[in-house]
Amino acid sequence: MYAARARASLRGWGGVGAMAVLCALALAFVLLLPRTQAAQEGAVTAGPGTANGTQARAGDCKDSEAQKQTLSPSGADGPTIDAIKSRAGAKRKLVVGVDQNSYHWGYRNPNTKGAELEGFDIDLVHRIAQDILGDPAAVQFKAIPTSQRIPAIQDGRVDMVVRTMTITCQRLDEVAFSAPYFKTGQQVLAPKSSSVTGYDKTLAHKRICTASGSTAYSKLKADRDGGTLPASTDISTTVPNQLDCLVRLQLGEVDAVVTDGALAASQAAQDPTVELKGEAFTTEYYGVAMKKDATDLVRRVNRVLVDYRASGWQASYDRWLSATLGTDAGPSKPPAPQYLRTS
Repeated sequence: MYAARARASLRGWGGVGAMAVLCALALAFVLLLPRTQAAQEGAVTAGPGTANGTQARAGDCKDSEAQKQTLSPSGADGPTIDAIKSRAGAKRKLVVGVDQNSYHWGYRNPNTKGAELEGFDIDLVHRIAQDILGDPAAVQFKAIPTSQRIPAIQDGRVDMVVRTMTITCQRLDEVAFSAPYFKTGQQVLAPKSSSVTGYDKTLAHKRICTASGSTAYSKLKADRDGGTLPASTDISTTVPNQLDCLVRLQLGEVDAVVTDGALAASQAAQDPTVELKGEAFTTEYYGVAMKKDATDLVRRVNRVLVDYRASGWQASYDRWLSATLGTDAGPSKPPAPQYLRTS
């Protein structure tokens, strides 16, 4: 890239003089590169008042460590937060992509006035809005399907997505994530009468439903291609929203569903004829997703999460998830956050 720019700027110069300048520039770059890398490797974690730095690219992380690829907390405003606060009148709201069909996560309750959105994810959104705008109700919710979570962020349709979204290295190449706020893992959901016993050979010749763009589908495809999952397992059924898989299961169009255990437990609570089969076969962490360059917003959300872990997280879990995941919230609590070392 540097050499191309140099050649472009040297057009019209004498051939020998141009080459001499170009070689000098190239040599300087080579000599400076180790110093730059050393400075980055020796950098310390940014402090609470710092609003610069970027998250690592997907090539720099492993999925097992992806939840650590986030920026240190800060309460400082920056360009992204300033833009949110500068919205006029009724538009001065945090715009958040959520689900409206995931029971006890992001769910439009028909028994409330106006069929309000409620659930564990929704509680977190209100807490973030309270911190940034001073009003927990200053939120414009946008219901988006699973497959549109990343495009909605990249296109600027939403400021963030809080929608049971797993932090992965591949996604880190497209969006930025907060520190994790929930721990879960993929599980199999099937009718109680099914011969399926879990994520094993009993899935042979079975039709599996997953949501488009989900980590469940990626895992199934990789395992089937790699021989871990029976080659006869049919994973061709994908749907825009996870709840659509439950409908397909109820209609007999598929034999099982693979999704996050936290979501599967909520679906089992909605339909007593289905149940979780076997144990979770992955470990995953939900994070708040934002634009890659929204570093001030990422840091602010991480600051909110520090406070939320101390006061708020447990109450929300007890209210929405304890009935389906158990009163012991320990397995669902994410590990203590670790932040990127940035310059």
